[in-house]
Amino acid sequence: MISVLIPVYNYDIAELVKTVHRQLVLCAIPFEMICLDDASEVRFQNQKTDIETYAFTTYYISEDNQGRIATRQQLATSATYDNLLFLDADVLPKSDAFIKNYVAYLTSNTGAIYGGFAYQDERPEKAFMLRYIYGKNNEEIPAFKRNKHPYKIVISGNFLIKKDIFTAINSKIKYEGYGFDNYFGALLKTEQIKVLHIDNEVYHLGIEPSETYLSKKEKAALTLVQLYNDDPLLEHDNHLLKLFTTFKRYKLNYLASFFFKVSQTALRKNLLGSRPNINYLQLYRIGYMCSKDLQS
Repeated sequence: MISVLIPVYNYDIAELVKTVHRQLVLCAIPFEMICLDDASEVRFQNQKTDIETYAFTTYYISEDNQGRIATRQQLATSATYDNLLFLDADVLPKSDAFIKNYVAYLTSNTGAIYGGFAYQDERPEKAFMLRYIYGKNNEEIPAFKRNKHPYKIVISGNFLIKKDIFTAINSKIKYEGYGFDNYFGALLKTEQIKVLHIDNEVYHLGIEPSETYLSKKEKAALTLVQLYNDDPLLEHDNHLLKLFTTFKRYKLNYLASFFFKVSQTALRKNLLGSRPNINYLQLYRIGYMCSKDLQS
């Protein structure tokens, strides 16, 4: 009745599998757990033996690194059941009723249900602060707020979706890269798929160093530019992309690009420091988008 799908890359998922499996058994419904390792280091691949001691649980290992999108598509097509629960490897359910809360929606006509992200209250070390502050401010959002713009905050690390919907939409994403949750949300909106947000969070544990995360946000910004250039009429609720298109329409992209060039060093210093200002991150990203777009 439910297939729990976990893409894995260089991460220990023992605690996640243990926690989710226990909750699945308590719900007394037909289930399976499928983990697909995207060619991790051998020390992570070795967890296959322990993971497969759990009933109805398999751990596959790809011979080559396929990337996030292809891995998820393979997981979905191999799933037995129509209800797919995708969980990132670096998360852990916040509630003991996590699976039970999703089970309540298995027979609903909602296409996709997003449970949300949460972050532990203990602040990380300075080198990890940007990812933590961003998550606290932009991802740890209660469901009633997320439902006001249901296609805006679609985090693929914790959501339930119908198999046919996922395989159809995910197959339309032809590029690899960081930031394609935005594209997935836009496609859900374009296809008029009913989306619901609920308060059923997972803790996000895999917080990257600030330098790594800022690099990912740059790649995500380029993904948004690519989406616009490929399909300028694509419906979406992404605030940053709307700002970019507005800047471009009124030729403000030249000013934003100039501002980025003269302020990039100062902005990076703040963002990589111990007290990053998330508003500066938005300034950095819009300037970066305009600059790179004008260079292309």
